[in-house]
Amino acid sequence: TNLHSDADDLEKGLDKPGEITPVTGAVARLWLTPALARRGAYALYAAGSLLGLLLLRWAGPDLLWIGAAGVAVGVLYSVLKYRALGDLAVFVNFGLLATAGAWTVQTGSFSMVPAAWSVPAGLVVVAILHANNWRDIASDRAGGIRTMAGLLGDGGSMLYYCLLVCVPFVYTLAGVALSRRGLAGPAMPWTLLAVWLAFPLALSRMRRAARRRAPAAPLDFVTLDGGTAQLNMAFGLLSVAGLLLGRALGA
Repeated sequence: TNLHSDADDLEKGLDKPGEITPVTGAVARLWLTPALARRGAYALYAAGSLLGLLLLRWAGPDLLWIGAAGVAVGVLYSVLKYRALGDLAVFVNFGLLATAGAWTVQTGSFSMVPAAWSVPAGLVVVAILHANNWRDIASDRAGGIRTMAGLLGDGGSMLYYCLLVCVPFVYTLAGVALSRRGLAGPAMPWTLLAVWLAFPLALSRMRRAARRRAPAAPLDFVTLDGGTAQLNMAFGLLSVAGLLLGRALGA
């Protein structure tokens, strides 16, 4: 999907050919032609779909609609992105569908419980996309592209970014507390609160965003999407570590 989207962005003039920045992709760097990038994207869609069909043997038919929905969102991503629906598409694929698919493969049945617990991770991934779109508001508007960042404007984008990186921590805390009181699905281990060790990273990213007009380093705001990806990595690893530790301790 990234390959396909980069090809579309170059052809629409949203990326400048040969213009090199720390966030420039392979297509804009002219390492790949748009046509070659699209062929690679279609090959990856086909390979992923084939693997998904093979997994049906163990996972059952529920995986089929999950996978089909994921592929459809991926194929249509550029269309959705240009109509301010990219954030929703990323949340659905990287949060709800990915987690529901993984659960279905491992258990052989569909459940909304893991989908509900995918919300924090999904929001952090959306924050990566939003940081990218926030940086590109001017060029996207010039190209006639609508994104959530463009609709919100600079001030609204700051608030939206803060919500995307803070809500996952509050959601996890509330989910653990409510579930352990029997008010929300199966009880989750208190060790899942290990994700809060990543909160200082979230604060540092928000500070970088707040200083976007006078950054401490020239590329701080330009590379905010990469910094948010680091937050996503830390949040995800700590989530896994918290669950494994909870199992080990019987928490």
